[in-house]
Amino acid sequence: MNEHAQSGERLCLSRRGFLLASGTAVSVTLLEGPLSVALGQGAALQRATYPRARIGRVSQLKADQPVTFQYPWKDANSTNMLVKLGREAGGGVGPARDIVAFSTLCTHMGGPLAGQYRAQHKIVGPCPLHLTTFDLTRHGMVVAGQATESLPQIVLETKGDEIWATGVMGLIYGYHSNLAPRA
Repeated sequence: MNEHAQSGERLCLSRRGFLLASGTAVSVTLLEGPLSVALGQGAALQRATYPRARIGRVSQLKADQPVTFQYPWKDANSTNMLVKLGREAGGGVGPARDIVAFSTLCTHMGGPLAGQYRAQHKIVGPCPLHLTTFDLTRHGMVVAGQATESLPQIVLETKGDEIWATGVMGLIYGYHSNLAPRA
């Protein structure tokens, strides 16, 4: 026999001791995140800084006639469309808040959406690969199809008559980061 057994000491925890110790450990682990945020020690908000690019003029846009441009990079995967919808839209700029811009690559599998704008319903699609359709008046949300994410919307600003691209909401298909150009 070993000396612990002879002295009457226990070698292992009782069920009650185990449950108390594990409950304490779980509680401390779960409360660490909310407590650090409450005490002001949470993670800082990370914000991407996109280049500003002039992409058009309000006076040159015609209702329901998309204009293509490249942003944030000058490559095929950065092709977008700028369109004056003729009615107010989420994220819209201009006097009527009806000017929006979106990526022309479907978020499902990168299918080409250039030339798929449907003026009557203010949608783009269906994507030729799996028939996804996006609503441009509602931040490019999916109307129907296989995509699970909204179409990436280009953040716009106007300065007088000029339209500027200042960022992207959503991940452009084919990128791991919108700010990292594809090789």
